[in-house]
Amino acid sequence: MASVTSWSEENFSCPICLDVFSSPVTTPCGHNFCRACITKFWDEQVQYKCPVCNEVFHTRPDVRVNTFISEVTAQFRTSVRVKEQPCVEPGEVPCDVCIGTQLMAVKSCLECFTSYCHTHLEPHQRVRGLKKHQLVEPMDRLEERMCKKHERLLELFCRTEQECVCEFCTEGDHRSHPVVPLKEEYEVKMAQLAKIEEMIQERKLKIKEINDTVELIKKDADGELAGGLQALTALMRCIEKWQDDFDQMVKKNLKSTEKQAEDLIKELEQEIEDLTNRSAEVKPLSQTKDHLHFLQAFRSLKDPPPTRDCKMVAVRPLYVETLKSSLDQLEETLNMEIRKLWGPAELKRVQEYKKDVTLDPDTAHPRLTVSEDGKQVHDGGIEKTLPEIPKRFSCYPLVLSRQGFNSGRVYFEVQVKGKYSWRLGVAGEYMERKIKRPIPFTPNNSYWVISLHKSMFVFNGDPDVHLPLRDLEKVGVFVDFYKRLVSFYDVKARVIIYSATGCTFRGRLYPLLCPGSLGPCGGNSRSLILSPVNQTH
Repeated sequence: MASVTSWSEENFSCPICLDVFSSPVTTPCGHNFCRACITKFWDEQVQYKCPVCNEVFHTRPDVRVNTFISEVTAQFRTSVRVKEQPCVEPGEVPCDVCIGTQLMAVKSCLECFTSYCHTHLEPHQRVRGLKKHQLVEPMDRLEERMCKKHERLLELFCRTEQECVCEFCTEGDHRSHPVVPLKEEYEVKMAQLAKIEEMIQERKLKIKEINDTVELIKKDADGELAGGLQALTALMRCIEKWQDDFDQMVKKNLKSTEKQAEDLIKELEQEIEDLTNRSAEVKPLSQTKDHLHFLQAFRSLKDPPPTRDCKMVAVRPLYVETLKSSLDQLEETLNMEIRKLWGPAELKRVQEYKKDVTLDPDTAHPRLTVSEDGKQVHDGGIEKTLPEIPKRFSCYPLVLSRQGFNSGRVYFEVQVKGKYSWRLGVAGEYMERKIKRPIPFTPNNSYWVISLHKSMFVFNGDPDVHLPLRDLEKVGVFVDFYKRLVSFYDVKARVIIYSATGCTFRGRLYPLLCPGSLGPCGGNSRSLILSPVNQTH
């Protein structure tokens, strides 16, 4: 007799469940089955017959455990060792019946609460009673997917109770509750999770933005401290020089005042001497009572020495006038020194935030011509026929850059040399582009621009801020989203022209240029040019 270990699993498999026998029993026709399998099979049949040979039994057989097969099966179970790892891939559902090498399940039975591979699914495709079982796509942990009350698959989700339910639940306790398929609620919940992740990422970006802002502020603070120390040192030298000059001036004025007083005293002493001599000369006459004799004698006297009015004689100190004049001069010197020190340093600082900006021809008014490289624009004087697109200006001869900005710091330069009419700056993305009525180019309308027209140089505000005329060659534009300011610089003179503070920016900002209309005989025809930023000039 062959040893038990030389037999295969098929020699000890139940024809119904195809698994190794569990409590094997033998029918009157001689076929063996698991007690549970044959009992369940006959419970679902009208006639009692053998599942293998279909022999019909008039009464239900009283089957008993086949002790021989039971012992042999037990020995087989003991001797079998699993030598192979499960062949089920991650994410696949394993067959619940396979012993040894587990195969992938192809169906799950909602009646048996078991998942089957192709081989072990065969009885459900052959046996009439098993054919009635509801088969679904393979599911892992099938027991957890069943309604404990109705033993039905949990296919729906109750939004009132926030729990999974079966179809029968909707006819009972959840009759009036809104229910949706699990997939639909899954997608809703996944969208919520995605939204949470999006919110997390937004906050992480905001934290990074805040940290970056702090670093920029620290960098600015270091620059301010270094520049302030340099400026303060220079100003201290100016003040020390002023103090030396003022000391010398006061001492010089004091010496002059003392000399003036000495001269006045000498003059007054001389007048006293002259007046004393005169008094001695006329004293005899003052004693006569003869009017005729007095007047005839007085006539013969010499003319009295010239004298000045004592009330008008005074020594006036020059210190007050000297101090005021000197302080005025100091103020002018300090202002000049500040401009000389601070202007170039400030311009150099903002130039570090230079951006490469090019013009967008799709935004240009039909009268404007933009160069192929997007760096120049001029007014041709004649409106071209162009496609009407939403972002094109049709009311004013303006053009925007391709690049928009909504954070950080931005700096760019525009060459205006040889032009007597132009407008430039930045504008918000929600500006009017088609309306025909006049639009003020003011911050209230999302414009921050300076304009030169008919010898009037202004920052367009409400009202306009008139600026001193300059011989401008190149204008620098700086936007600081953190400090909410827009500043304009005279690049050649390296000084600031004007700063708009407390700005309210809505959406993205775009550099804006307007080259100005052509004048008589083709005047003002030069282009506005977006120039490369050169920090060495």
